[in-house]
Amino acid sequence: MDLTLKVWRQPNANTPGQIVTYAAKNVSPNMSFLEMLDVVNEGLIAKGEEPIAFDHDCREGICGACSMVINGLPHGPQRGTTACQLHMRAFKDGDEIYIEPWRAKPFPVIKDLIVDRSAFDRIIAAGGFISVGTGSPPDANALPIGKEVADLAMDAAACIGCGACVAACPNGSAMLFTSAKVAHLNMLPQGQPERDERTLKMVSQMDAEGFGNCTNYAECQAVCPKEIDIQFIAKMNRDLIMAAARHGTKKGTGKTEAL
Repeated sequence: MDLTLKVWRQPNANTPGQIVTYAAKNVSPNMSFLEMLDVVNEGLIAKGEEPIAFDHDCREGICGACSMVINGLPHGPQRGTTACQLHMRAFKDGDEIYIEPWRAKPFPVIKDLIVDRSAFDRIIAAGGFISVGTGSPPDANALPIGKEVADLAMDAAACIGCGACVAACPNGSAMLFTSAKVAHLNMLPQGQPERDERTLKMVSQMDAEGFGNCTNYAECQAVCPKEIDIQFIAKMNRDLIMAAARHGTKKGTGKTEAL
């Protein structure tokens, strides 16, 4: 396969970027998208040019690092697939492929296709944990959990924090990410003691980072590589209202503030 790549190149956050055209020759349909970029970069390095900077780590759809928009879609055209799991057989010989970084104010470009997603880390640090005593592990059946609840909690925990939901949302909302991180703890017995505090702090941090509000476009669900359901946004909103009522805060249009 011979392809034409239109790649966003930007040396740093303070320098304007632009689309640069590259030829990708003799691409195997069995290559992953990142392997194809590796081959293109090898050619650029051989010519003494700067390689395309892009994020990656596990290349197994686990870490969420491979954040890029491919032909206008976060992670590319296949549902439930990260960019590292996308294979070149999804494209046709002669195709023109546009490759860009996530586009969201809280995700500033670091270089080329790499963005700073530390806003997600700060949301989790605000309350995405449980405080428990350490020691020998308890018996597996010490805390009985119904299968339906356990399954839903596992569905929420499947979120890999890649940021595709933010990149796809017209509002740049992080509600799907935050609700998944809130829900998988709030639904389990271990998460109940800090449920209200966790919800209030994580939503407040999400707002402070500058993410937009959810207006139910559901683009986030459509592009999520782990197919996280937007029902978790509704669950988080319910928990937020309950927590605000119990702890003397008020919930407006996506903003949480002390009374």
